[in-house]
Amino acid sequence: MGLAMASNLQNHLSRIGAPPLRFYNRTETRGQPILDIGGIHCASIEDLIIDVDICFIAVSDDAAVTSIINSILAADPLHEKIIADTSTVHPDISSWARRELALKGAEFVAAPVFGASPVAREGRLLFVIAGADEAIRAIEPFLEGVMARKTLHLGADVTKASLLKTTGNFLTAGMMELVAEAQVFAEKTGLGSDVLESLIQEQYGSLPFSMSKRMTEGSYLPKLGERPWSDLQLALKDVGLGASCAERVGANLPIANLVLKHLGEARQYGQATQRALDSSSMYGVLRQHAGLNFESDLVKERDSSSNIN
Repeated sequence: MGLAMASNLQNHLSRIGAPPLRFYNRTETRGQPILDIGGIHCASIEDLIIDVDICFIAVSDDAAVTSIINSILAADPLHEKIIADTSTVHPDISSWARRELALKGAEFVAAPVFGASPVAREGRLLFVIAGADEAIRAIEPFLEGVMARKTLHLGADVTKASLLKTTGNFLTAGMMELVAEAQVFAEKTGLGSDVLESLIQEQYGSLPFSMSKRMTEGSYLPKLGERPWSDLQLALKDVGLGASCAERVGANLPIANLVLKHLGEARQYGQATQRALDSSSMYGVLRQHAGLNFESDLVKERDSSSNIN
C-alpha cells in the first residue's frame, strides 16, 4: 500500500517539476521501485524529517506509528512541519501523536485511507482527513488526483478520522462475511456462484461484487508465495480495533466478533499450511463449516497447474 502511494506521489512531483520525493523504509530494498522513478532514500527517519516540510506515514499498526512518531520527535527542529498519518490506528494513537507533535510546534493530520493495494496503485484511495485547517490545505494538493479519488473532511478532532476508518473497516468486514456466507449457501444448494454473483453485481453494487470475485476467483487463498490483495493479519487488527472502541463505550458488535472468530480460524489454517491469506479467507472457513474443503475447485486446479509448471 505505502509503496503504491509513494510511487504515485513521486510521479506527480516529477510531472510538476517539484523536488523529488524523499522517503524512508526500514527495508531499503523495498524502496527500489521509488528510486527507479527518481525518489531519494533517506538513511533514517530523523534525516528524512529534517529535509521535508510534509511527511506522510504509511505503516501497518499502532506500534509502528508510535515508533515513527517517537523518531520524528527526536529530530530538531520540527516547527511548522506537517505529519500526515495514513495508517489505520486506534484513535488514542492519533490523539497522542497530535498532542506530542504540537509540543514541538508541528501539526498532525489523521488521514487513514480506504482501499486495497490495487486501488492504491490506481491512485483511487478514499482519504478520511482530520486536523488543523492550515495543515489540511497544505497536504490537499497531494491527495485528490494523485493518491486519492476523494477526501472526506472531518474537522479538527483527529480521533474522528480514526474512528470513521475503524467503523468503515467493520462495515467492510461484515459485508465480506455476508458475501462469503451467501457464496457457500449458493454452492451447497446448487444455485451456483455465477448466478449469485450476477445478482450481487446488478442489485448490490461494486464493493460486494469485488468481494465475491475475490472468493470465486481464488484470491482469498493466494498462490503459494504470492502476497494477498488485503492481508488477513491486517484485517484481524482492523476489526479488533473496532471491537475495542465499541467495548470502551458500551456498544456491542456481534458481527465484528463473528468475523474475528472466522478470521482467527482462517489464520490457524494459514499457519498450518504456511500460506498467506487474504482478508476474505473467512470464505474458506465457512466452506469447511458446510462440509466443503477450504480450497475451492478453482484453487485446487490453479495450484495443481502451478506445481506442474
